[in-house]
Parts: sequence; structure tokens; C-alpha cells
Amino acid sequence: MPRYALKVEYHGAPFAGWQRQKDLPSVQGAIEAALARLQPGPHTIAAAGRTDAGVHALGQVAHCDLQKDWDPFRLSEALNYHLKPAPVAIVAAARVADDWHARFSALERQYLFRILMRRAPATHDRGQVWQVQRPLDVVAMQAGADMLLGRHDFTTFRSTICQAASPVKTLDELRVEETEGFCGPEIRFRVRARSFLHNQVRSFVGTLERVGAGSWTPEDVRAALMARDRAACGPVCPPQGLYLERVGYPEDPFAPA
Repeated sequence: MPRYALKVEYHGAPFAGWQRQKDLPSVQGAIEAALARLQPGPHTIAAAGRTDAGVHALGQVAHCDLQKDWDPFRLSEALNYHLKPAPVAIVAAARVADDWHARFSALERQYLFRILMRRAPATHDRGQVWQVQRPLDVVAMQAGADMLLGRHDFTTFRSTICQAASPVKTLDELRVEETEGFCGPEIRFRVRARSFLHNQVRSFVGTLERVGAGSWTPEDVRAALMARDRAACGPVCPPQGLYLERVGYPEDPFAPA
């Protein structure tokens, strides 16, 4: 059966997360239902990462196996037709090797998190940013972020329901930048690693927001990391500002031929 990689974009607000769940809407369920309109199911697709409820994606990657040999462009068009009106889009599709796997073939994942800094309620960006009402010190936040780079035991920044075999991960990048967004000044975090623990990025951002607000120092972040204790973590930030931005592979399956 031919295997296809799918690059997926979605707005996470209506969904209980990526993973299919009984009696709850999910991104996986929406795509599998669309696939069933093209080929009788059931269908089970695999993704590079399982985003939580309310989390968005700009570059999620999944794969599926189909009986028919589809032209990738026609496959993406057909799926997008059947996905309406769900806020899910197949941005690209590509034929891949039979042993290619969206999760296990991936080398890294990159997340984006957006904080909007303004007092007036968000309108256009509602549900797509975490809004705080005062400016944050981006220099201090980056100093705190630097404490987290490298290979560490990230128990402090790991959800108590995390199912990962080990809390030890290698964080390759945690970049904090201030930019002028569409609706006002934003802090944007870009976080890159081969893999992540459950709630790890949101735990990072919630903790670093405390640094930006002046409640914590950068050294407090290091102390929290070294504590290896979930109780030492700062607040876990809400999900709506988080996006799975990119998944890296040895060769980009969606690169033009």
C-alpha cells in the first residue's frame, strides 16, 4: 500500500488534542474521517507529535497508507474538501517510502509560543496567544532560558502524567525574542529538541514569564531545574499560544523534486 506524508495545519481550539478520543473531537479523528470518504476505513494515521487540547500546529506531520496510488496534490485537495468546515488543512502531501514514519523518522521538533503584551482584550488573536497585561523583560527571560539549554533531567518541567520513559532530554534551542505582532508587542519563544516531555514547553514558558515579570531571577530557573522536583516549576502557561511549528527529517519529504 502506498504511504503518504501529510503536512498539517490546524487551529486547536475546537479539539481535545491531536489524538483520537472517544466522544471528543480530535484532529486525528477529523483527518481519519476525511480519509474514510476517499477509501473505506477504518484508518489509523501516525503523527510526529501529539499536541494537547487547544494547541495549534503550523507544521504537524502525519502519515497514512492508502490502497490507491494518489497524486499527492490531488490527495491534499481531496482531503481538504472533506475536512471542511473543521479548522484543519493539509498544506502538502508527498509519497514516501513504505518504512518512513512521521514520528520515528523525525530528527527534531520545533515549537513556537506567542505572548501578546497589551491591556486591551485580544480580538483578532483571541485563542491564538497568551495575553499578559504588562511588558516583560526579554533579556532576563533569555538569560533564564539559557539555563535550560543542553542535556538535563527535566523532571521539574515534566507533567506528573507524562508517560516518557526518562525525564532526561537534550534541549537544542530556546530563543526568546520581542517583536511587533499584528495586534501589539509580542514575546515569541522558539523551542527545538529531538523530543519533548508532556507539558515541557508550557512549563518553560510559564516559568520564564515569571522571570520577565521580575518575580524570578534567571538563577531561580537554574535552581528549579536542579531541584528535579515538579513542585519547583513555575506556573504552567495556557495552551492557546503554543504551535507545533516544524518537524525536521533527514530529508524533507515535502521539498520540491
